[in-house]
Amino acid sequence: MSETAVLPISIVAALIPTSLYVLLIYWVDRYEKEPWWLLVATFLWGAIPSILIAFVFNSILSIPFFLFTDETTGMALAASLIAPPVEETVKGLAVLGIFLFWRDEIDSILDGIIYGAMVGMGFALVENVYYFVNVYQELGQPAWQANIFIRGVIFGLNHALFTAMTGLGIAIGRMSTSNLVKFGAPLTGWMVSMLLHFIHNATVSLGILLCGITLLADWGGVLITLIIILWAVLQERQWLRTYLVDEVSQGTLTQAQYEIAISGRRRSAHHLNLLLNFQLRKYQRSRRFFHHCSELAYKKHHHSLFADAASRQQAATLRQQLIDLG
Repeated sequence: MSETAVLPISIVAALIPTSLYVLLIYWVDRYEKEPWWLLVATFLWGAIPSILIAFVFNSILSIPFFLFTDETTGMALAASLIAPPVEETVKGLAVLGIFLFWRDEIDSILDGIIYGAMVGMGFALVENVYYFVNVYQELGQPAWQANIFIRGVIFGLNHALFTAMTGLGIAIGRMSTSNLVKFGAPLTGWMVSMLLHFIHNATVSLGILLCGITLLADWGGVLITLIIILWAVLQERQWLRTYLVDEVSQGTLTQAQYEIAISGRRRSAHHLNLLLNFQLRKYQRSRRFFHHCSELAYKKHHHSLFADAASRQQAATLRQQLIDLG
């Protein structure tokens, strides 16, 4: 392979698994898809500003390690002690920004996980391209091929996992009525993200003897996150069943609409049927309708927790929009 082909092929090699993981993350949000523009902005924050800011601070804060130790030790210490807090703080700012400026978009703990995972995937994409090219230049094509598989497949969800913990903590704080949890959950999520990042970087830096710990921590974390996601999806489905059932008696929804609204499978089948029959306008209208159904249920749940005027008004607005659409 020629030198000029390394960069474009490395970009493609990083894009393929990243795209698959992003689609998977987007798919798990079964009932209320997050705004595409906010997901894109979150991804781009991870891919561009986060990478640049992290590079600057990683470089500056790592200087003492390289001044007082050899290069190998300095790199291991910097990767273990500097990169995790720097990178998880910078990436976590994206989710914090959503909480501060678009907090209504965080309706459940699943939303926090999704936003955190998206910023992590943006960061991973650019970082992987950098390492792919660097490994090729230093070690050649066989090492480059192995690095693509290791970083893109085996550890492809790492940055998504790390920052998902920050997002999870922020979402738990957002949904809690306890002041202790409101402040403690985001801090705990951020600390867990740094801990997982530290374990990964430290064990990788110390060599192949600890690769079992690396895999256990990384994939164990992914498994636990998947369990949390499954629980969150089931919880959201229960919210739909609980908070939309009285909308049938009020005339906001028909019984048939209610049955579709509370089932991700039925929603998908309904929308697929409209697409297969080339009813694009009905498809778009149906997507909006059932999205509003989810939003209505979530706002009613939020009002049940906080009894706030804002969520009550939002629920009333959504109810009227459903009547107009239906």
